[in-house]
Amino acid sequence: MVSLGTHTPEIADDAFVAAGATVIGRVRVGRRSSVWYGTVLRGDVADISIGEDTNIQDGCIGHADEGYPLEIGDRVTVGHRVVIHGCRIADDVLVGMGAVLMNGVSVGSGSLIAAGAVVTQGTEIPPGSLVAGVPAKVRREVGDAERELIAGGAQHYVELAARHREL
Repeated sequence: MVSLGTHTPEIADDAFVAAGATVIGRVRVGRRSSVWYGTVLRGDVADISIGEDTNIQDGCIGHADEGYPLEIGDRVTVGHRVVIHGCRIADDVLVGMGAVLMNGVSVGSGSLIAAGAVVTQGTEIPPGSLVAGVPAKVRREVGDAERELIAGGAQHYVELAARHREL
Protein backbone atom coordinates (compact mmCIF):
# COMPACT_ATOMS: atom_id res chain seq x y z
CA MET A 1 0.00 0.00 0.00
CA VAL A 2 1.26 3.43 -0.91
CA SER A 3 -0.02 6.71 0.53
CA LEU A 4 -0.16 9.68 -1.81
CA GLY A 5 -0.30 13.03 -0.06
CA THR A 6 -3.07 12.74 2.51
CA HIS A 7 -4.67 9.76 0.77
CA THR A 8 -4.00 6.29 2.13
CA PRO A 9 -5.67 3.14 0.77
CA GLU A 10 -8.45 1.75 2.97
CA ILE A 11 -8.41 -2.04 2.98
CA ALA A 12 -11.01 -4.08 4.90
CA ASP A 13 -9.49 -6.27 7.61
CA ASP A 14 -10.61 -9.47 5.89
CA ALA A 15 -9.63 -8.40 2.36
CA PHE A 16 -6.55 -9.85 0.68
CA VAL A 17 -3.95 -7.77 -1.15
CA ALA A 18 -1.24 -10.01 -2.58
CA ALA A 19 2.46 -9.36 -2.22
CA GLY A 20 3.53 -7.56 -5.36
CA ALA A 21 0.18 -5.84 -5.89
CA THR A 22 0.40 -2.04 -5.77
CA VAL A 23 -2.47 -0.06 -4.24
CA ILE A 24 -1.93 3.70 -4.32
CA GLY A 25 -3.81 6.65 -2.82
CA ARG A 26 -7.59 7.00 -2.95
CA VAL A 27 -8.51 3.30 -3.02
CA ARG A 28 -11.07 1.45 -0.90
CA VAL A 29 -11.24 -2.36 -0.91
CA GLY A 30 -14.33 -3.98 0.66
CA ARG A 31 -14.81 -7.00 2.86
CA ARG A 32 -13.61 -10.39 1.61
CA SER A 33 -12.39 -8.83 -1.63
CA SER A 34 -9.03 -9.62 -3.17
CA VAL A 35 -6.39 -7.83 -5.22
CA TRP A 36 -4.02 -10.35 -6.78
CA TYR A 37 -0.34 -10.56 -7.67
CA GLY A 38 1.00 -7.91 -10.03
CA THR A 39 -2.15 -5.79 -10.04
CA VAL A 40 -1.93 -1.99 -9.86
CA LEU A 41 -4.79 0.12 -8.48
CA ARG A 42 -3.73 3.75 -8.87
CA GLY A 43 -6.01 6.18 -7.08
CA ASP A 44 -3.87 9.25 -7.66
CA VAL A 45 -6.36 11.38 -9.61
CA ALA A 46 -9.80 10.13 -8.52
CA ASP A 47 -11.35 7.54 -6.21
CA ILE A 48 -11.28 3.80 -6.76
CA SER A 49 -13.83 1.78 -4.80
CA ILE A 50 -14.14 -1.99 -4.75
CA GLY A 51 -17.17 -3.61 -3.13
CA GLU A 52 -17.44 -6.80 -1.11
CA ASP A 53 -16.57 -10.33 -2.29
CA THR A 54 -14.95 -8.92 -5.43
CA ASN A 55 -11.71 -10.14 -6.99
CA ILE A 56 -9.26 -8.22 -9.14
CA GLN A 57 -7.06 -10.94 -10.58
CA ASP A 58 -3.36 -11.03 -11.45
CA GLY A 59 -1.87 -8.36 -13.67
CA CYS A 60 -4.83 -5.97 -13.81
CA ILE A 61 -4.56 -2.20 -14.08
CA GLY A 62 -7.19 -0.03 -12.41
CA HIS A 63 -7.03 3.76 -12.73
CA ALA A 64 -9.41 6.70 -12.54
CA ASP A 65 -9.45 10.14 -14.16
CA GLU A 66 -10.87 13.38 -12.86
CA GLY A 67 -14.61 13.11 -13.37
CA TYR A 68 -14.30 9.37 -13.96
CA PRO A 69 -13.93 7.46 -10.68
CA LEU A 70 -13.49 3.70 -10.85
CA GLU A 71 -16.40 1.99 -9.07
CA ILE A 72 -16.62 -1.79 -8.82
CA GLY A 73 -19.60 -3.40 -7.08
CA ASP A 74 -20.06 -6.55 -5.01
CA ARG A 75 -19.33 -10.10 -6.22
CA VAL A 76 -17.47 -8.91 -9.31
CA THR A 77 -14.75 -10.97 -10.98
CA VAL A 78 -12.17 -9.00 -12.95
CA GLY A 79 -10.11 -11.56 -14.86
CA HIS A 80 -6.36 -11.66 -15.39
CA ARG A 81 -4.72 -8.76 -17.25
CA VAL A 82 -7.85 -6.58 -17.48
CA VAL A 83 -7.57 -2.79 -17.83
CA ILE A 84 -10.38 -0.93 -16.06
CA HIS A 85 -10.19 2.83 -16.41
CA GLY A 86 -12.64 5.35 -14.98
CA CYS A 87 -15.69 3.11 -15.31
CA ARG A 88 -18.56 1.78 -13.23
CA ILE A 89 -19.14 -1.97 -12.85
CA ALA A 90 -22.33 -2.97 -11.01
CA ASP A 91 -22.80 -6.06 -8.81
CA ASP A 92 -22.48 -9.67 -10.02
CA VAL A 93 -20.43 -9.00 -13.15
CA LEU A 94 -17.65 -11.04 -14.76
CA VAL A 95 -15.03 -9.19 -16.81
CA GLY A 96 -13.11 -11.74 -18.87
CA MET A 97 -9.33 -11.95 -19.17
CA GLY A 98 -7.61 -9.25 -21.16
CA ALA A 99 -10.68 -7.04 -21.56
CA VAL A 100 -10.37 -3.24 -21.64
CA LEU A 101 -13.03 -0.91 -20.20
CA MET A 102 -12.47 2.79 -20.88
CA ASN A 103 -13.58 6.01 -19.18
CA GLY A 104 -17.30 6.47 -18.67
CA VAL A 105 -18.25 2.85 -19.32
CA SER A 106 -21.16 1.64 -17.20
CA VAL A 107 -21.71 -2.12 -16.88
CA GLY A 108 -25.14 -3.21 -15.61
CA SER A 109 -25.53 -5.88 -12.94
CA GLY A 110 -25.35 -9.52 -13.92
CA SER A 111 -23.42 -8.85 -17.12
CA LEU A 112 -20.54 -10.78 -18.65
CA ILE A 113 -17.79 -9.02 -20.60
CA ALA A 114 -16.03 -11.58 -22.80
CA ALA A 115 -12.27 -12.09 -22.72
CA GLY A 116 -10.44 -9.63 -24.95
CA ALA A 117 -13.41 -7.30 -25.39
CA VAL A 118 -12.68 -3.58 -25.76
CA VAL A 119 -15.52 -1.51 -24.32
CA THR A 120 -15.12 2.00 -25.72
CA GLN A 121 -15.49 5.26 -23.82
CA GLY A 122 -18.98 6.11 -22.59
CA THR A 123 -20.60 2.78 -23.50
CA GLU A 124 -23.59 1.83 -21.34
CA ILE A 125 -24.20 -1.88 -20.99
CA PRO A 126 -27.69 -2.91 -19.85
CA PRO A 127 -28.06 -5.35 -16.92
CA GLY A 128 -27.77 -9.04 -17.81
CA SER A 129 -25.88 -8.51 -21.07
CA LEU A 130 -23.21 -10.67 -22.68
CA VAL A 131 -20.76 -8.31 -24.37
CA ALA A 132 -17.97 -9.29 -26.78
CA GLY A 133 -15.80 -7.97 -29.58
CA VAL A 134 -13.55 -5.11 -30.61
CA PRO A 135 -15.24 -2.74 -30.28
CA ALA A 136 -17.47 -4.56 -27.80
CA LYS A 137 -21.18 -4.89 -28.51
CA VAL A 138 -24.07 -6.51 -26.65
CA ARG A 139 -24.48 -9.93 -28.26
CA ARG A 140 -27.34 -11.36 -26.19
CA GLU A 141 -28.71 -11.76 -22.67
CA VAL A 142 -26.74 -13.74 -20.10
CA GLY A 143 -28.15 -17.25 -19.61
CA ASP A 144 -28.63 -19.34 -16.48
CA ALA A 145 -25.32 -21.19 -16.87
CA GLU A 146 -23.45 -17.90 -17.17
CA ARG A 147 -25.19 -16.47 -14.11
CA GLU A 148 -24.01 -19.54 -12.17
CA LEU A 149 -20.48 -19.05 -13.55
CA ILE A 150 -20.44 -15.43 -12.36
CA ALA A 151 -21.67 -16.34 -8.86
CA GLY A 152 -19.39 -19.36 -8.58
CA GLY A 153 -16.31 -17.45 -9.70
CA ALA A 154 -16.80 -14.72 -7.12
CA GLN A 155 -17.30 -17.25 -4.32
CA HIS A 156 -14.31 -19.31 -5.45
CA TYR A 157 -12.05 -16.28 -5.18
CA VAL A 158 -13.36 -15.41 -1.70
CA GLU A 159 -12.29 -18.90 -0.62
CA LEU A 160 -9.00 -18.79 -2.53
CA ALA A 161 -8.09 -15.42 -0.99
CA ALA A 162 -8.64 -16.84 2.49
CA ARG A 163 -6.06 -19.55 1.70
CA HIS A 164 -3.56 -17.03 0.31
CA ARG A 165 -3.88 -14.79 3.38
CA GLU A 166 -2.38 -17.68 5.36
CA LEU A 167 0.82 -17.74 3.25
